[in-house]
Amino acid sequence: MIDVHSHILPNMDDGPQNVEESKNMAKAAMNDGIHTIIATPHHQNGTYLTYPDSIRKSVSNLNQVLEEANVPITILPGQETRINGDMVTDLQQGNILPLNETSGYVFVELPSDHVPRYTGQMLFDIQVAGYKPIIVHPERNSELIQHPDQLYIFVKNGTFTQVTAASVCGKFGKKIRKFSHQLIEANLTHLISSDAHNTSTRNFCMREAYEEIEREYGISAKYTFSENAELLVEGKVLAMDVPERIKKRKILGLF
Repeated sequence: MIDVHSHILPNMDDGPQNVEESKNMAKAAMNDGIHTIIATPHHQNGTYLTYPDSIRKSVSNLNQVLEEANVPITILPGQETRINGDMVTDLQQGNILPLNETSGYVFVELPSDHVPRYTGQMLFDIQVAGYKPIIVHPERNSELIQHPDQLYIFVKNGTFTQVTAASVCGKFGKKIRKFSHQLIEANLTHLISSDAHNTSTRNFCMREAYEEIEREYGISAKYTFSENAELLVEGKVLAMDVPERIKKRKILGLF
C-alpha cells in the first residue's frame, strides 16, 4: 500500500520528535502492509511552519536511516498546508510543496470547526494555477458534517478529498465513522490515508480501513482507493465517479 498522508518526519511538527520514533513508525507502517509513505508535515496551521528545503532534507535523511536499518519503506516529500489567502502565490514561488514534488496534487487543510468563506474561490484559483487540490480529512470538519452540500460543490467543481483510515474504522467516534462512510457512498472522497502521527494514539490503521471498505463496498472500491494512491504518486488523474449529494436526513441521523 501507499500512504499519501503521514507525519513521520522527526522533529518537524506534532509527529515523532526524534529519528528513533520515526523509525518505529516506519516499522509499524511496514507491518500494516505499507511500502511507500508521503511525509506531509503541517504548514501554516497557526503552530507550524515547514518549508520545502527542510522537508526534502529530512526526507533524504530518513530514507538513509531506514535503508541502514533494513526497513523497506520509501519516504516521499509532501506537505499539509492550512488554507490561507496566499496559497497560490506560495505555490508559484515554491514555498508550498506538492505531494511527491512533481505530482501537481496539493493538500489543503481546513480548520476543524468551520469552512472559510473563500474556500471555494481558493480551490478554484489553485486549479487555475495548474494544481489539483485535495481537501484532507473533510469527515472531521464540523461544518461539513452539518452542511455536506458544501463538499459536494467543491468535488463537483474538481477538488479531490482524502479521508483518514482511522475515521473509516471508527477510531474518531461513531459520528465521524458514519460520515466517512457516507462520503464513500456518495463518491465524495478519492483517497484513504493514515494521517499517522505516532505508533500509539495516531497509528496507521490502513489495512483495517481497506478491509472494512472491501466488506462494505466490495473489492473494486478497495482497489480504486489503492490505485488512486499510486496514480497520485505518479502525477496521473485520479479515478473519480460522479459525486452525489448526501441527503439531509442521513446527516440528522448522526446526532
